Formats: sequence, structure tokens, C-alpha cells
Amino acid sequence: MYSHTKKVGSTGRYGSRMGTRMRSAIRKIEDESKSPHKCPECGRERVKRRVAGIWRCSSCGLEFAGGAYMP
Repeated sequence: MYSHTKKVGSTGRYGSRMGTRMRSAIRKIEDESKSPHKCPECGRERVKRRVAGIWRCSSCGLEFAGGAYMP
């Protein structure tokens, strides 16, 4: 397992192998893609990313294609 802190978040798994700017850009993308999004069908914030470009609402079961990191 990797360790992370409040400062580096989920990108702590890269350690010193990547630069600060690259890690901050990756952290921003990961935080946005992993947060719940609003469903276009039912309007609830239950949409999660399944794989790159495929999004699914856990409330109504709607599955749709969208962006790789944001629906």
C-alpha cells in the first residue's frame, strides 16, 4: 500500500519519482473524477466513474458515456 498525507493526497504513492507540478495536476484530476457527480436522469449526486469514459448512477442505474475524467 502507499501512504499519503494531507499535502500530497492520493499522489503520495509516486513519492519523489515525479515532480511537484505533475503530482499536483494528477491529484486535481483524480479528486475530480473520484468525487460523486450529478445524474442527468434523476438529478442526484450518485454518478461514479466505472472505467475511462463510462459513468453509472448508483441510484437509478443509468449508465452513459462521458468524458474520461468528468462526465
